[in-house]
Amino acid sequence: MLNDVAKVLIDSATLQKRVAEVAEEISRDFSGKEVILIGVLKGSMFFIADLLRKISIPVILDFIGTSSYGVATTTSGAVKITKDLEEDIEGLHVIIVEDIVDTGLTLNFLISTLAPRKPASISVCTLLDKTAHRRANIPVRYRGFPVEDSFVVGYGLDFKDRYRHLPFVCTLKEQVHERQRAK
Repeated sequence: MLNDVAKVLIDSATLQKRVAEVAEEISRDFSGKEVILIGVLKGSMFFIADLLRKISIPVILDFIGTSSYGVATTTSGAVKITKDLEEDIEGLHVIIVEDIVDTGLTLNFLISTLAPRKPASISVCTLLDKTAHRRANIPVRYRGFPVEDSFVVGYGLDFKDRYRHLPFVCTLKEQVHERQRAK
């Protein structure tokens, strides 16, 4: 799989340093408050696990599953929930943890879905922020890194459910995309 990598955009050490900084910001901003981290499956799993270990305040953890890409590399625009929350979020400070914010349509859908459940607040925390194709105005409060307008994988992000395990964020060689299109 390493032969499929075109370019490493963010190495593991840089990722871990920034995750620690974001965890510090969250810990400071929400000290003394009841907080729930909601990871958006599956892509946020590495980020939220590392973030959770570095946050110094008590937090509740839950996950929500969404689908908007299917097996494509661009969003269909139609978002659906594939796994709902197990926790009641009423009165809690919700932090939605995403792997990447691209068009913003998924987060816009999630915020409008979670808001009627009466949380104390809703904030967005994303590892990667790709603004080139933004179609919804999303208030990203915690941002790991801006990312160029390219399809990226690694550290939880996938291409056809592969490459999530890579400990860095990278782009893939064009031949990888061509092989998948030929199938």
